[in-house]
Amino acid sequence: MTGSTATPAGTPAGTPSAGRDWPARATRSLRRYRVLALVTGAMLLVLCVELLMKYVIGVDDDVMRWVAWVPFAHGWIYVVYLVTVVDLWSTMRWGLGRLVTMVLAGVVPVMSFVVERTVHREGEAQVATGRPARRGVPVVPAR
Repeated sequence: MTGSTATPAGTPAGTPSAGRDWPARATRSLRRYRVLALVTGAMLLVLCVELLMKYVIGVDDDVMRWVAWVPFAHGWIYVVYLVTVVDLWSTMRWGLGRLVTMVLAGVVPVMSFVVERTVHREGEAQVATGRPARRGVPVVPAR
């Protein structure tokens, strides 16, 4: 079998193959991304409230001691969010623009909720096809 490459049954030659378990892996990645996107978005909104209290309203230091943990918590949650973003991005084989958008969604208030909805819808459409995207070819979900 020198020089030949085997492809799974029903997969045209040259089509990326991710194995039979790809839909299950992709579904798990989508679920993890969805949870972390929502948690990151919520923590970012809490961080914005904390910053408003500190710099705009000028709340007393005694009160600020109670919310001093918020920036640290958001920072670590964002790191975990980045891991889930890279996992989903590589599993789905999306383009670099999608990766940048998903990364930025964790630092722009409310953007994570909008991007999560779009990514989840398009990811589910891609899982329905049963295979990852070819690099640079967007998957358009059915409405």
